[in-house]
Formats: sequence, structure tokens, C-alpha cells
Amino acid sequence: MNLRFEGKTVVVTGAAHGLGRTIAEAFAARGARVWGCDIVAEELAETGRLCGRTCVMRPVDVSDAEQVRDLVAAAEKEAGQVHVLVNNAGGVRGQVGRPIEMIAPQEWRAIFDVNVTGAFYFSQAVTPAMKRGRFGRIVNISSRAGLEISLTGIQAYAAAKAAQIGLTRQLAHELGPWNITVNNVSPGFVRSNPTTERQWQSYGEEGQKRLVESIALKRLGTPEDIAHAVLFFASDYAAWITGQVLSVDGGK
Repeated sequence: MNLRFEGKTVVVTGAAHGLGRTIAEAFAARGARVWGCDIVAEELAETGRLCGRTCVMRPVDVSDAEQVRDLVAAAEKEAGQVHVLVNNAGGVRGQVGRPIEMIAPQEWRAIFDVNVTGAFYFSQAVTPAMKRGRFGRIVNISSRAGLEISLTGIQAYAAAKAAQIGLTRQLAHELGPWNITVNNVSPGFVRSNPTTERQWQSYGEEGQKRLVESIALKRLGTPEDIAHAVLFFASDYAAWITGQVLSVDGGK
């Protein structure tokens, strides 16, 4: 399967490190013009260096609708439309699992803002031009936490990832008449950034062994495993697939 994206403009959110950086690099290596964004400016600049001249990196808070619209407008001014949107920005915002009665309202909202609201704002921003072009690919990055429970114990994270999957299915039906597909990649545990590395270390040797043994393929995933699933959904090979959740987790 030879996946190429010459002539395509791709927006990747949460591109400063981890899965987002790997996804941005994967599209750039296959000819796409990649616009990446994140709130971590220094690491985002490193992603731009790794991607090369086909990438544009801009600091953007995905929970700020105006910043989102500005980035999309800049990409559309250059290319006419965004062809592929990857809503990868997410995470737990530095939070840890605690009893529900200890969760402050702003902590709940912060996780929803980055995992769900950002995906909504970006999807909303790219849709008009996608409709005019009668083409679009939107790929949301969820988690097994959205299908089962969160290993972190963070209530807002599990709820937000489930909400993102619901948004995926709803938009797939709304946007299908314009040849816009909307799909979701649900990664298993991948050591891809400082947060997941701290989580991995917290399990200890025995907990790490149990986690790996619970996976059918007996190994953790890599960022490249996730990026390859995103590339598939963005490609012509997935032209008749929409509203789906692909679990990339080594088999559970």
C-alpha cells in the first residue's frame, strides 16, 4: 500500500511531541503540506525542524475558537482548503486520578476543552471549505479510555474521550453527503510523551509486566503504529469508511 499526499494540506493538532509529532512527520514524509499546532512553542518548533520545509508550525490553544479559525484561514488562503484534519490534541492536563468529590469544576472543564471542544472547533472551522471542495478527511485521536475505562482513573478523561467518539459518529452522518469522512483512532498504551512515561513508571516492574501480558501481541505500541492508522483513514483506501473507531492496541 503506497500512501502519498502530494497536493494535500493537512492540519495536525497537538503536534509538539508524541503522537502528534509522529503523525505530522508521517504526512510530511509522504508529500503533504502540514500545518501543526500546539501550546508548547519550543517543542512545536522542534517538530517543524524535523518535518522540514513542507511544514508550518503555529502556537494555538485549541480551546480558543478565534485562534483555531485564524490557523485554518491561513492554511486555506494558501491551499484553498484543508484536506485532512487530525484532531490529536488531548491528554490529562497534568492531572492524576482522585476521588470524584475532590474534582474542581475548572479541572473537569480543562480536560474537556482540550479533548472535545478543540476537536469541535477545528472540525467546525474546516468544514465550509471541505463542503465546497466536496472532499475531506477528519481523523480524531481518542483512547481506549473512551471505550472502556481510563487506566489513569481520571473521570473527565474517560468521559471526554467517549464524547469525542460520539462527536465522530455524529459528524460522519452530517458530513457524509459532501464526501467528508470522519473516523476515530483509539490507541492502546503507547509511551509517547512525558505524561505516558510517568504513567508507565508508576506501574512498577510487576505492573508493567501485567500490562504487556494483557496485550495479544505482547508488546506496547509505538507512535508509528498510531500514525499508520491515521494515514490509512486519510487515504483513498478508506474512502468508503466513516463513523468508525479503529482500536490500535495490539489486541485486548
